[in-house]
Amino acid sequence: MSKKANYSYVGISFIILLFGILFIPKIIDRISNKDINRNYESRSGSVLKNTEAPTSVDKLDYLVINGKRKKVPNFSFTDQNGNTITNNDYLGKVYIVEFFFTTCPTICPRMNRNLVDIQNTFKNETDFGVASFSIMPETDTPEKLKEYAQNYGITNPDWHLMTGDKQNIYNLANIGFNIFVDVENFEHSGDFALVDKNGFLRSRKDNFGNPKIFYKGVISEQEKVDEDGNPQEISMLKEDIAKLLKE
Repeated sequence: MSKKANYSYVGISFIILLFGILFIPKIIDRISNKDINRNYESRSGSVLKNTEAPTSVDKLDYLVINGKRKKVPNFSFTDQNGNTITNNDYLGKVYIVEFFFTTCPTICPRMNRNLVDIQNTFKNETDFGVASFSIMPETDTPEKLKEYAQNYGITNPDWHLMTGDKQNIYNLANIGFNIFVDVENFEHSGDFALVDKNGFLRSRKDNFGNPKIFYKGVISEQEKVDEDGNPQEISMLKEDIAKLLKE
């Protein structure tokens, strides 16, 4: 074996010896003081903090556009009883907003059956209401709306089915509530909007921390999911109504 190899072994042995002298006492000291897991516990704490479920359910969020909380714009329409109803009539109440028409054969009956279910859940709450706006006001007269209300079992005195100027209703949907309504084809969204007692649009946050904004109104609690596998959100909406009623 060459002298160079011997020198290498000696050098390695010296390094190992030096490591033992410097670090083994420190390791023994940390074990004896139960400090060996300190850094691990600290890292675990930070990971748990970052993976906690979002607190979106605890407090409902606002819809913020251009730095301002979205508030229900002024409106004035005629309800099923022939009374003039404005946005001020809903102040102090938590309410759901929908756009529909009485002759709609597809999603509207499902939406309004779900709303009747919600109505019955909060039948003892005097601060809960519904605002239903017809997108076919030329045929949905107050008389027609009253008949519709009776057929569906609408009994809440603060559930107003409203008719009025068509363009104003469409502007209210598309601009005021950001709920899609197609003027030409009488198409509309099956979503509900939720409004708090001060007239602000509210919702819980999604898994990414953004406000949901709307709640699916077509799928019932009994159905659980639709044909595409989308889950119902009526239970979620009921929970959030209850939260706003307590504010």
